[in-house]
Amino acid sequence: MYRKVIVAIALGGIDKGEKILRKAASLLDAGGEIIALNVVEDVPSYVAIELPANMIEDAMKDSREKLEALITAAGVTATIEIANGPPAKAIISTAERRGADLIIVASHVPDFSNYFIGATADRVVRHAKCSVLIDRQKV
Repeated sequence: MYRKVIVAIALGGIDKGEKILRKAASLLDAGGEIIALNVVEDVPSYVAIELPANMIEDAMKDSREKLEALITAAGVTATIEIANGPPAKAIISTAERRGADLIIVASHVPDFSNYFIGATADRVVRHAKCSVLIDRQKV
C-alpha cells in the first residue's frame, strides 16, 4: 500500500511505539521503507542558560539508542532519524524531504491545553501533504 512510511515516536510514549511500528510494517509495500522518527524539542533560551551545553546532543543520542532497542523489540526493519525542533514541523518536513506517502502518529486523549494550542497530531493532520494515520490510544 505504501512505499515510504514515517513513524513518529515520542519517547514519553515509547511503549506504544512497538504497536505503530508493526502497523507500519503491515501497510508497507514489498521493498518499502519505514523511518522511525523522534523529535527532540528545543529548549527555550531562558531555560537553556541553566542547562548543560550538550543537553540537546545527549538527548538526541539517547533517542537513537531507545529507538534502536524499540525497533529490535518490534522485529521490524526501519531507518532511524532524529530531528530537532517543534515536533509537528519536524515530522512534516521529514516526510516531505524523504518523500513519504504515509505518516503514522500516535495520539492521546487531549488535555485542556490541547484545545487552545493543538496537539502535535492535529497539526500534522492539518499540514501534511501525504496521508496521515492517527493511532488513537485507548485510555
